[in-house]
Amino acid sequence: MMHSIIALQAQEAKLPTPWTDNVLNDSLPLAEYPRPQLVREDWLSLNGWWDYIGGKDKGDASAPNQPLSFEHAVEKIKVPYCPESILSGINRNQEINMWYKREFTVPKHWEKKRLLLHFEAVDHDATVFINGKKVGHHAGGYDHFTFDISDYLQSGKNVIVVAVRDLNDGQTPSGKNGPRGDYTFTSGIWQSVWLEPVQETYIKSVRLLPDLKEHCLHIMVDADPNTTVMATAFQQQKQVAEAQSSGKKNFRLTIDHPQYWTPDTPFLYDLKLTLRDASGKITDEVSSYFGMRDIRLGKVKGVVRPLLNGKFVMQLGLLDQGYWPDGILTAPTDEALKSDILFTKKAGFNLIRKHMKTEPRRFYYWADKIGLMVWQDMPAIWYQDKDTTVNRQRFRRELKSMIDEHYNAPSIVAWVPFNENWGAFDVRNITDWVKQYDPSRLVNGNSGFNNNPSYQKAYGDPGNGDFVDTHLYARPYKPAIPDSNRAASLGEFGGIGLFVPNHMWPVFNDAYDYAATPAALTDQYVLLLSQLDQFMRYRGLSVAIYTQTTDVEHEINGLLSYDRKVEKMDIPRVKAINTLLLQNAQKLNQ
Repeated sequence: MMHSIIALQAQEAKLPTPWTDNVLNDSLPLAEYPRPQLVREDWLSLNGWWDYIGGKDKGDASAPNQPLSFEHAVEKIKVPYCPESILSGINRNQEINMWYKREFTVPKHWEKKRLLLHFEAVDHDATVFINGKKVGHHAGGYDHFTFDISDYLQSGKNVIVVAVRDLNDGQTPSGKNGPRGDYTFTSGIWQSVWLEPVQETYIKSVRLLPDLKEHCLHIMVDADPNTTVMATAFQQQKQVAEAQSSGKKNFRLTIDHPQYWTPDTPFLYDLKLTLRDASGKITDEVSSYFGMRDIRLGKVKGVVRPLLNGKFVMQLGLLDQGYWPDGILTAPTDEALKSDILFTKKAGFNLIRKHMKTEPRRFYYWADKIGLMVWQDMPAIWYQDKDTTVNRQRFRRELKSMIDEHYNAPSIVAWVPFNENWGAFDVRNITDWVKQYDPSRLVNGNSGFNNNPSYQKAYGDPGNGDFVDTHLYARPYKPAIPDSNRAASLGEFGGIGLFVPNHMWPVFNDAYDYAATPAALTDQYVLLLSQLDQFMRYRGLSVAIYTQTTDVEHEINGLLSYDRKVEKMDIPRVKAINTLLLQNAQKLNQ
């Protein structure tokens, strides 16, 4: 499909990143395959320029039965960047009603197949029309959704219209992207849109669970029950295992002498899944991957600690909020998305706490491949006590969707349902539910239970889950200690700021504490890590997460400036002290 180049309507970027100009000149942004754990060869990206109508006074996009007329529309938006961003070409805040339109032509060799329309993420309520007919509706700002649009197609050109309504009123899970967050909002389409042809019978989803004790991978394939699935595992292109079962059933793939996934050795097996119908004909073939790893609690010298593949690995990470000055919640390019992970690795950390948002599935692919553990937060709901029947149920539904979507990522070792009591409700029950729904991972029910916003009563320590978790800025004098059932975690610490002229968001900038120079900031970090080493050795601390990877708008406490152009600490020194702490933790296993 040809894509014409259209000049952006928006103003100059306030704070360009190294990738901003590339996107401004790219008619097909973020063109990489969006779903690395279920790959088919044939697909078509619908990213790029769409017709756009947006604003509070535009047609109500909450639950329309017919599309808006685009007869007099003059604006263009670059999908998948939100209208609040410079990269979208709109650069306006809180549109509320957003209408998108574009044409596409079905390739000839797809015409006898079913056609799936995928949205990786749209915030928050989306209604999709094909050729004027309503296909379906989806609610949720952070999960992908798919519609089979085969029955709505016509020969030649087809027209997609997407209506999106996002009140940003804090009554949906939104994290910092909400009225009590203090960053620029993200609304509408903010991750990739794409088309994919499939046969009548195809693999809808796959769930993968490594089992180190049984030396196998548990596989569940959602497909027609009258089909069979052949699973084949490869280790560096050499076949190492094969197993067959029928669709919609659990089966096992035995992995002899498995090579474990760790941050230091992030080995991934390749996986091919072949679907055959009752006659034995191949109807679908997808490729995937998996990592053989296990995360659980255990005792090391009498202290409860998280064990990775049976050994204590100190989890030393960065709080990563995933904001960008040009794309807001959307990284400008896949290279940019990957760059934050590479930087975290280069600085000697082994963990990312993905804070108050989810990322595109390619983020977790890079974490899997590069080798970083991930704590995944659930984006907070802010007004959980308003219309509780609706709002609390919405939170639970979207929490389940988040777990389902990212279940296969070996990098994710913990779920974090709540943070610092924000929007907290039924904390104990939800912590137990997450633990029951995904027993293969750790759960931190209320990270930083010692902190609480002034406008609500603290839930405090839920008493269950896998961590006793406190947040302490700037210097952690007394982090949590483990109890008889839970490991001790310092879910956030540090937050020391450094002003970097010409590389800051043009607002009043602040931090929890400050340093005058990069050398002084690095000295403070080294001192903090030296203290943490003592808490790790003698007080049972097992997790420490420094705030934060990058500056974010007014917050200047990142290791990187917000535009990703300045390393604010002496990174070799940071890596050296991090490595020393991790090595000292390894010695506790002896």
